Amino acid sequence: MKWRDREGSSNVEDRRGMSSKGIIGGGIGTLVIFLLVYLLGGDPSQVDDNYQTRAPDNTTEYQQTAEEKELAQFTSVVLAETEKVWTDIFRKEGMSYQYPKLVLYTNAVNSACGYTGSATGPFYCPGDRKVYIDLSFFSELRDEFKAPGDFASAYVIAHEVGHHVQTLLGYDEQLNSLRRRLPEKEFNKYLIQYELQADYLSGVWAHYAESMNLLEPGDLDEALNAASSVGDDRIQKRTQGYVVPDAFTHGTSEQRRSWFKRGFDSGDLNGADVFGD
Repeated sequence: MKWRDREGSSNVEDRRGMSSKGIIGGGIGTLVIFLLVYLLGGDPSQVDDNYQTRAPDNTTEYQQTAEEKELAQFTSVVLAETEKVWTDIFRKEGMSYQYPKLVLYTNAVNSACGYTGSATGPFYCPGDRKVYIDLSFFSELRDEFKAPGDFASAYVIAHEVGHHVQTLLGYDEQLNSLRRRLPEKEFNKYLIQYELQADYLSGVWAHYAESMNLLEPGDLDEALNAASSVGDDRIQKRTQGYVVPDAFTHGTSEQRRSWFKRGFDSGDLNGADVFGD
């Protein structure tokens, strides 16, 4: 990706060096922790109110390495490019795009969705409309998931921003409505579709990034490999040696790859119906 010497976003919040108590763990990949309250019938506003008083107990000056500095700059530039693309798409649809914040953290973070350890991986919290990323995940993506390349990392960021787009379009509210009406097993199918739609939306962004001449040879393959590498079936096979489809939360490798490619090919915001496709 041609990202060097491009302007970064002003919507990056750097919390690296902060530490928090009461950390909870999670699974690799996107986890919208807010849904643990929102989809289980709790009051999300209480989470939002309470988290303000549970600030990190300790703050130290963070000494970043040269590699971390470059990753932070890269992340900021990718965020800025998503802002440009989604602002333009929303304007064409007669809507106004509201920028999310992107929070950089190390080890653990406190959000409107609760305390979270970096084992969760990057996530989006609808409660404060922020994307949270521990930059060490990109090394994990490269080394453990075998998905190297800067556009593989860009895909991860774009997927989380895709969740923000879903929130602005009201899909999370529709998902919660389905939760109240459907048995858990049937509802989980829509929850997976919700994640696949975020993959589709990240592909839509990549479509416009290509039209802006930001992609380099091999970038699309990097993103497709990354989408495939974080499929539920591949993660389960790698971590436990067998696959349990009923435990899927994000979709198979083929589904994730396919939905990203569909978004990339079409560039159409309205091309994926999360509740009917």
